[in-house]
Amino acid sequence: MSVQEKIRQQVTGHKVVLYMKGTPQFPQCGFSANAVNLLKACGVTDFFSVNVLEDPEIRQGIKEYAQWPTIPQLYVNGEFVGGSDIMTEMYQRGELQKLLERAKAA
Repeated sequence: MSVQEKIRQQVTGHKVVLYMKGTPQFPQCGFSANAVNLLKACGVTDFFSVNVLEDPEIRQGIKEYAQWPTIPQLYVNGEFVGGSDIMTEMYQRGELQKLLERAKAA
């Protein structure tokens, strides 16, 4: 299975997926920690996370998959949402909460 196929299966096989540096319990960068905190603030406690530091192919592959150069990356219902900054902006406008609420209901 190619890296792109593996990523596609991960993002489509789970409602909420976060590609991050580290784990939700121990984020390895401030942006990843922010992303986890935003998900928790939206009431999302159960999400699929991928530690890109453990797999260089995934770390590069996810950037190509989304055509987005940075990590973390959030996917909801198979769709790319954005990174830490976009998540923060969406949260401040109340959009992230609505998007994640719909994902939980789906």
